[in-house]
Amino acid sequence: MAGTSMDIRNIAIIAHVDHGKTTLVDWMLKQTHTFRENEAAMSETTILDSNALEREKGITILAKNTSVVYKDTKINIIDTPGHADFSGEVERVINMADGALLIIDAAEGPLPQTQFVLQKALENNLKLIVVINKIDRKDARPAEVLRETEELFLHLAHHEDHLSFPVLYAIGREGKAWDSYPEDPEGSADLAPLFDAILTHVPAPEATADLPFKMLVSTLDFDPYKGTYAIGKVSQGSVQKGQSLVRVIETERLGSARVEDLFTSRGLRRIPIEESLPGDIIAITGIPDIAIGETLADPVDPVGFPMITLEEPTLKIVVSANTSPLSGREGKFCTARQIYQRLMKEKQTNIGLKIEENAGGSSFVVSGRGELHLAVLFETLRREGYEFQVGKPEVIIREINGTREEPFEEVTIEIDEPFVGIVVEDLGKRRAELLDTHTNERRVTKMVYKVSSRNLLGFRGDILTKTRGNGIFATRVIGYFPAAQHIPKLRNGVLVSLETGKSSAYALTTVQERGRAFIGPGVPVYEGMIIGLNHRQEDIEINVCKTKKLTNIHSADADIAIQLDPPLVMTLEQCLDFIEEDELLEVTPSNLRLRKRYLSRVDRVRAGRQQGSK
Repeated sequence: MAGTSMDIRNIAIIAHVDHGKTTLVDWMLKQTHTFRENEAAMSETTILDSNALEREKGITILAKNTSVVYKDTKINIIDTPGHADFSGEVERVINMADGALLIIDAAEGPLPQTQFVLQKALENNLKLIVVINKIDRKDARPAEVLRETEELFLHLAHHEDHLSFPVLYAIGREGKAWDSYPEDPEGSADLAPLFDAILTHVPAPEATADLPFKMLVSTLDFDPYKGTYAIGKVSQGSVQKGQSLVRVIETERLGSARVEDLFTSRGLRRIPIEESLPGDIIAITGIPDIAIGETLADPVDPVGFPMITLEEPTLKIVVSANTSPLSGREGKFCTARQIYQRLMKEKQTNIGLKIEENAGGSSFVVSGRGELHLAVLFETLRREGYEFQVGKPEVIIREINGTREEPFEEVTIEIDEPFVGIVVEDLGKRRAELLDTHTNERRVTKMVYKVSSRNLLGFRGDILTKTRGNGIFATRVIGYFPAAQHIPKLRNGVLVSLETGKSSAYALTTVQERGRAFIGPGVPVYEGMIIGLNHRQEDIEINVCKTKKLTNIHSADADIAIQLDPPLVMTLEQCLDFIEEDELLEVTPSNLRLRKRYLSRVDRVRAGRQQGSK
């Protein structure tokens, strides 16, 4: 491809979680014959979601780029996360695009996180193509969804050009798209209308070929053979393998670099090239200490692009080495130093994170964009063999002009009418302000609330349980406002282990009478470990290790007849929602254990008295 002239289009694909974005990309790859017919990828789905966590959660977490060739034009496709918690991923890659496909579910319509990513696209003046997807759903309402989308553009547009956009209709999972609403969605069709719309409406990248080379590093990748890949869009000129470059941040020169290898993407593969094309998205190796936001430039013009501006973190969590009696038994990396080194490596690519070392160096404050952002980081670490403990998530409070301000979120809920009362009651307790509500002909009520992030902590887990998973729940941070009245603890008390040992079925019958157990029989426990949720407000200590005393009448086999309910097993995200200020979450590769910060009863009583005297 080097040295040839080829038309290029760079497009980002943006959508709310589960609106069919990644599935549509699958078909774009397949229908342009990016894979051979016998390649495994031809029969795969969610091809771009290669990360195990992405496949499990059904969401895109990491921004990725791939490419297809259609009518001799190379289309670079940047798949962006749809969840506002991964805004750092969106903010750093959207500058590589010149246009964007906005995918919207034909039943759900535009949701808060659609709004967040669309806002970023319009700020960067990307040319938008709206794709109303999933028109085959029984509850599809394409005309109404288009009207809602037009209202959203009207609300977010910076100038008149933003209000003019082509609209396509699609069934992403079948690889079909139309210029207008089809009379027969079940008839034969393909994605040709979508590709033609990209070529017609998305401008070619502005990259003057005869100027000195310049590229803003928008993302990094690693592999054990080539090392660090610096990835970005060639904004001007071209670069050759072996060429010398300089690293700059705006006008500050950081050092020199040499291009060892040069790659472009074709499908999901990186293809080595000798020379880049202006406007293409490329990857350069040979610069191990490069960072996102730096500019790689020809030495004759050592001036960089402006730094990527990011939304500030809104949530922080203290992370430290595991101090429980079971520490060091399940993880490969357990020391504070190992945890710190891994966090600093993460910070290189996950630029939405902030990491500070606490005094003494035994714990670290990790700040991110939300509970999901931090939960995904911790889940990734535990799968890599790390063992650590985390405290209760805390909202970041700012002092602005002498006023304490905290982040507020807009919460959008679509719920079946029978569950409306439950949602209204729960958000009322959390001091939420109702902004809008209406019920449609399908008896689904949409409610929009404004509430402080601090009072919203734990809401997701609570509401999913109370509504048995019905409805749609989405949030987006809308800014900092004067701190709201903090609500008291809404969660019930917990059942705490009084002894160290192994839980017995006999003892767990007592737990079952008092509340809901988190563990089954034969599980190692220690004093101060949380083993269940109480039916009442207070914490209760229970000996879960006691066994039935043997007599000449009864035998130990009597335990076999004991009927126990299955334990409540929570995900890492649910555990973060659950814990209170005097509790910790122990995270290991094989287990998530909830515990009290002070394990012994004496230490807990002493800490409680000190807290009360303040």
